[in-house]
Amino acid sequence: MTTPTSLKLRRASATLESYNQSPRKVRLVTDLVKGKRVEDALATLQFLPKRAAEPVAKLIKSAVANAKQGGEKVEDLKVQNITVEAAEILKRYMPRAFGRASLIRHRKSRVIVTLAPKA
Repeated sequence: MTTPTSLKLRRASATLESYNQSPRKVRLVTDLVKGKRVEDALATLQFLPKRAAEPVAKLIKSAVANAKQGGEKVEDLKVQNITVEAAEILKRYMPRAFGRASLIRHRKSRVIVTLAPKA
């Protein structure tokens, strides 16, 4: 059974792949904007002194551009969901004493943002 187009869920999303910061640090930023209106989220990120704030703001702007392509109004959008996942891990070795080596893990993140009209 098909649903009328007026009842379909209208969502716009954008993805940031292989961001060079650990997911734990990026989640500190994304948790602050989850559920907020787009304008409020961008204002919050503008004054946040975290390294991940700028790429997350750019990602939200990209999702807004995707929503505009779909015919949505920017004033009606909110950050419905924003998730941070672990991407690939670069492994390096650091020489240690007595011929041993320690493993260094460079963690990367994948950020997915979904915008939807506020209900």
